[in-house]
Amino acid sequence: MPGASRDLTRLRIALTAFFALDGFIFAGWVVRIPAIKQQTDASAGDLGLALLGVSAGAVVTMTLIGRLCRRYGSHPVTVVCAVALSLSVSLPPLTHSAAALGVVLLLFGAAYGGINVAFNSAAVDLVAALRRPIMPTFHAAFSLGGMIGAGLGGLVASVLSPTRHLLGLTLIGLVVTAAAGRALLQEPPAPADRLPSSPMEADRAAPRRTGSRGLVLVFGLIALCTAYGEGAMADWGALHLQQDLAASSGVAAAGYSCFALAMTVGRATGTTLLERLGRARTVIAGGTVAAAGMLLGSLAPSAWAALIGFAVTGLGLANLFPVAVERAGSLTGPSGVAVASTLGYGGMLLGPPAIGFMADWFSLATALTSVAALAAVAAVIGVATRRTMGA
Repeated sequence: MPGASRDLTRLRIALTAFFALDGFIFAGWVVRIPAIKQQTDASAGDLGLALLGVSAGAVVTMTLIGRLCRRYGSHPVTVVCAVALSLSVSLPPLTHSAAALGVVLLLFGAAYGGINVAFNSAAVDLVAALRRPIMPTFHAAFSLGGMIGAGLGGLVASVLSPTRHLLGLTLIGLVVTAAAGRALLQEPPAPADRLPSSPMEADRAAPRRTGSRGLVLVFGLIALCTAYGEGAMADWGALHLQQDLAASSGVAAAGYSCFALAMTVGRATGTTLLERLGRARTVIAGGTVAAAGMLLGSLAPSAWAALIGFAVTGLGLANLFPVAVERAGSLTGPSGVAVASTLGYGGMLLGPPAIGFMADWFSLATALTSVAALAAVAAVIGVATRRTMGA
């Protein structure tokens, strides 16, 4: 038993490293987008089309990766995707046209979507083996890695070219993958509650697993509601502060930082919250808190009140996505993770353009209340599924 416990601890550390690496690499790429735009001489429209390559590559790959995880195991797929992610992040600075940028971003997006499905599937198995709701801690590592990647990228932007900076990310990614990948490539302990004890039990479980597909879509909808808010805050929060509340550029930039920091703190404490409240109550409370926070953030008359609202929104949304992915994965394995992740990523894609259209029709402040509406939808789903969501 002590040996098994050490193995699980080693796996947890390795998975945490991969989650942090994913956030670190993606944020490092994002902060260099302006420089890549200038290098490729792309218009805003051309750049937007090229950036769709990330989304298209991720969405197309997620379902395929779910199948590969079922066939070969989530651990080796995680390592392969981490290598692909690390190598592909070095490609954008080598392009000199928007079309070429779009092609390499398809590869980058495929690797990014793939590793998200693979390491979430591995994390679902580890949660089952440990019998503790530790999923939020992995997503906290992703958020923390993103904050470090963005901060470091901002520091080196004036002294390193995009080519050298992103090549540095490649080297860091390969080193981390080599170090953490060893633990994942060892045979992982199978969680007992995910395996039928006999062929007869497997036959009885098959109809339940088939009937669970509808629940996977429901949990995926929670992921969509959460990611919609993340995408909206990333793209529109600063503009709302500056345009509607006359905030300075520094205060406006702090808007997403408040949201992201609060989300990181919420995820870091998510295991304790889940152990005390259970999954259903955590989703209900989180959705309710996020809805209230976003109403304050979008309708407050002052920038400082809006910043508080953004932080409250981050705390509320923090654990909804991890719970949704973990529940989907526990029901149907990697395919469930793939479905929930695809819906979640779709929500992140849907959020920014939907906010833009609604801002044209009404106002940006009104459009941002849609984040509150979808957070409330997530809370209602939590109420409706509280029996099946489990403690």
